[in-house]
Amino acid sequence: MSSQVSANLVPSQAVNMSKENRHLADYIPNFWGEIFLSSPSDMDMDAGTQQEYQELKRQVRRMLVKSIDKPSRKVHIIDAVQRLGVAYHFKKEIEDALQIVYQTDDDDDDLCTTAVRFRLLREHGFNVQLYTFNKFKDENGKFKESLISDIKGMLEFYEAAHFQLQGESILEEALSFTTFHLKLAETMVDYPLSLQIAGALKRPLRKSLPRLVARSYISIYEGYGNQDQNLMKFAKLDFKMVQHLHKQELKEINRWWKDLDVATNFPYIRDRLVECYLCINGVYFEPHYSIARTFMTKVISLTSIMDDTYDAYGTPEELELFTKAIHRWDINCTDQLPDYMKLLYREILNVFKDMNDLMSEQGKSYRVPLAIEAMKQACQAQYTEAKWLHEKYMPTLVEYLSVAFVSSCYPMLTIVSFVGMEDSIRKETFIWAFNDPKILRASTTICRLMDDVVSHQFEQVRGHSPYAVECYINQYGTSAQVAYDEFYKRINNAWKDLNEELLKPTAVPKLALDRVLNLTRVIDLLYKDEDAYTRVGESAKTGITMLLIDPISI
Repeated sequence: MSSQVSANLVPSQAVNMSKENRHLADYIPNFWGEIFLSSPSDMDMDAGTQQEYQELKRQVRRMLVKSIDKPSRKVHIIDAVQRLGVAYHFKKEIEDALQIVYQTDDDDDDLCTTAVRFRLLREHGFNVQLYTFNKFKDENGKFKESLISDIKGMLEFYEAAHFQLQGESILEEALSFTTFHLKLAETMVDYPLSLQIAGALKRPLRKSLPRLVARSYISIYEGYGNQDQNLMKFAKLDFKMVQHLHKQELKEINRWWKDLDVATNFPYIRDRLVECYLCINGVYFEPHYSIARTFMTKVISLTSIMDDTYDAYGTPEELELFTKAIHRWDINCTDQLPDYMKLLYREILNVFKDMNDLMSEQGKSYRVPLAIEAMKQACQAQYTEAKWLHEKYMPTLVEYLSVAFVSSCYPMLTIVSFVGMEDSIRKETFIWAFNDPKILRASTTICRLMDDVVSHQFEQVRGHSPYAVECYINQYGTSAQVAYDEFYKRINNAWKDLNEELLKPTAVPKLALDRVLNLTRVIDLLYKDEDAYTRVGESAKTGITMLLIDPISI
C-alpha cells in the first residue's frame, strides 16, 4: 500500500543530537541483514501439483467426516490435522465431529485417547468435565502407577493438564505427576517420541504458536512411520504454499522498512522488523489474513520504535510534544516535533490512513478510528512511565500495573488485530476489547509480568522507568526471587482465566478470542527465560529460521 503522506527522511543532523539526559541502551543490531529483501524462489507447483493438492484436500475432508463405530477415536485424526497446521481448511468438519465426540461416552477409552479428547474439546470451547480422569486413580486417590509405562498417554495427559481452570486440583496433580515422569522418560525413549517429549516440556501445545507446532510435527508425524500418506503430503504442500506467501509478504514489508532508512533515522532503537513479523505470523498465519498481517506488522514495528523513543531517547519536553501530537492525530502537528520524531509521526499516520482507506471501501469505516484511539491510550501510558523515570518516581505495584498493562501495547495490538478480519468481527467486538474484558486482562498480565521478570535487570542498568519487580521489592521489602515467585503464580492463574474465557458461550466471536490467545503465545515464545526480542534470542532465531528460511522437503 502506498503512503498517503510524504515520508521524508530525517535530516542527518538529527542523529547527532546531544545524548545528555538520554537513557541509551546498547542494543544488538539487526541480525538478519538483507536476507529477506531478496525475492523468494518461485513456487514449484505446476497444474498437476495443484490438482493433486486439491484431491488430497478432498481426501482429508472425507477422513474427517467419515462415520466410525467409536467417535472418540476420531480425536486422533483431528489432533493430527491440527498439529500439522491444516485445520483452517476444515473448521466446520472438525467442529461437527467434536460435537459428536462431546455427546459420546468415553468410559472405556485409554489414557491417551481420554486426554486427547479432553484437550481438543476444551480447546474448541466445550466445557468437558473432569470426572473423565477419575478412572485413572487408585483407591487412595492417587494416579495409578501403571500409567507411568504408558509414555504416549502420559504425554497427552500432560498436554491436557494445561487446559485447566481455577480450582481444578486434579489437573494440577496431573501436571506435577506427568512432568516428573516425562523428564525421566525423555532420555529413555526413541525418536520421535523423545523429541516430542522434549518439545512439550519446553513449551506445551496450549502455549505454542500453531505454525511452529506444524513445522515441528511434520517431521515427528512422519517419523512414527504409521502416518496417513494423504494427510502427510497435503500438510507438506500446504506448508510450502503458505511459507511462500509469508516470504513474499515479509519481502514487501522489508522494502517499506528499508525506505524508512531505520538504521540512519532511528539509530537508538531495537531494529527488529523480522521479529515483529514472526510475532504477527503467530497471531494469524492463514493466507486470507495477508492484509491484516501486513498492517499489523507495520503497526507493531512502529510501536517498537515509539517504545524505544519513550524509553531510551526522548527528553521530557520532546515526549510531551509527541504525545500531544498523537492525541491530535493531525499531520499539521509535524512541524512542532523535533526532527528525529517527524518521520515516525508521519509514518504512523500514513499506515493507519492506508488501512482506513481500505476498510472504508469495504464498509468497515469504524474499525481504524477505534484502533487509533487504542494507539492514543498506549502513547499516554508510555508517556506516564517516561515521566516516572525522569522524576525518579517509584509507584506502588497496583499503580504501576494500571499503567503498564496499557503501555505494554497488548490491548492496542489486540484491537489492531481485529481491523483486517472477517465481517463477523463487528463494532461490538472492538467496544468489548476497550472495556478491559477478563481474557484481555489475563493476556496482558502474562505479557507484562513475563517481560518484566526477564528484562528488568538489563533495563535498569542503563536507566528505565520502574518495572513490576522493582515496584514489588520497594513496596514489600522482599528479594527479587520472592517477586519472581509471586509473578509466576499470577501468570499461571492468568492462563487459567484465559482458558475459562475461551469456553462456550463466548462474549465475542471465537475468531477474536483466538487473536488474544495467539498474542499470549507470542509472549511465551519471546519472554520465557530470556528477552528474545531485545537480545535476538534463540527462540526468535529458531522460529524465524523454521518458518521463513528453511524449506520443507516434499
